[in-house]
Amino acid sequence: MILTDDQRQLADMTRTFMGEEGTIKKQLRHWRDIGCKDGFGHGLWKQMAELGLTGLAIPEEEGGLGLGTTEAALVMEEVGRNLTPSPFLTTSIVAVEALKGSEQGKRWFPGILSGDTIAAFAIDEGPHHRPRQIALEAKRSGNGFALSGSKQFVVHGASADLLIVAARTGGSAGESKGLTLFAVPRDAAGMTVENVALADASKAARITFEGTQIDADAVIGEVDGGWEPLRRAMRAGRTGAAAELVGVAAGASAMTVDYLKQRKQFGKLIGEFQVLQHRAAHLFGEIEIARAATFKAAELLDRGDERAGVMTHVAKAKAGRVSALAVQEAVQMHGGIGMTDEHDIGLYMKREKVLDALFGDANYHARMVQAA
Repeated sequence: MILTDDQRQLADMTRTFMGEEGTIKKQLRHWRDIGCKDGFGHGLWKQMAELGLTGLAIPEEEGGLGLGTTEAALVMEEVGRNLTPSPFLTTSIVAVEALKGSEQGKRWFPGILSGDTIAAFAIDEGPHHRPRQIALEAKRSGNGFALSGSKQFVVHGASADLLIVAARTGGSAGESKGLTLFAVPRDAAGMTVENVALADASKAARITFEGTQIDADAVIGEVDGGWEPLRRAMRAGRTGAAAELVGVAAGASAMTVDYLKQRKQFGKLIGEFQVLQHRAAHLFGEIEIARAATFKAAELLDRGDERAGVMTHVAKAKAGRVSALAVQEAVQMHGGIGMTDEHDIGLYMKREKVLDALFGDANYHARMVQAA
């Protein structure tokens, strides 16, 4: 992967910042251990805003940096490497991509830029990621719409100021036509939010809409034309999640290699045993392949290449499987200590499990590649 000078500077800056301010001790463990309802720190989010990261993908004419999916992936890899809990993926990547070019973007971008706004993406309704199966209903009501149905696995849903909700205004479940995206503020009446702690201590929500009334201007884009911004946002989200998975894999691998160089057994460093060297070398190669697939997907998205859609599926599938391999190998090579909460390596396994399911797991994306 060849980066431009600006991209290298961004990667170096983000690596330093996350390595100092986004550490497991300062962020993940701290917010988990105090029982924080958000699962992340708003102070760190503000710091990211001061660095310009929250508006990284917002167009320049809207006050952002106007950068692309590749730059967002560079940030996400460092987020994954440090297991840093933040709303960067849901807000600065997915929500921004959905809002681009819309009147709602003009309303919400300033808050995202300043670090005052958190956004969540409400797509999934069942136990698996099936975006074409959306059934939540949006019926015409007065000067707007009434939303009825439910969503689950809405990451940061209970903390969000803005919910981007995919609902059906026409067609039937299983079709891409007849979908509409809505920008729903957190104080909308008729909405029940249940905050749920996930395995990695992050938070997601189950949201029930009971005739939730929203104005017509809450529509993002066109009525019945929500599939295009939804697909655009999902592709950006999948690539961002893949980059974070690569970071998780790289972080777990680096911690494990360091352990191999310190732990002694039978009077020798365990890193001197050839079988462990082979496993570590194999994992290194797999991580590099996953990284290459992820940044190829980002590059194609930035170029508007017609192959980008398929490549996002490839990236998410490969990154998911490689990250799973990395955390499994990491825990095994650490031995018994890898199963304890006192050691950080187990936290990588927990994050991988949650992140793999976000925007579809590896099996889902492998099937999508096969069907392409």
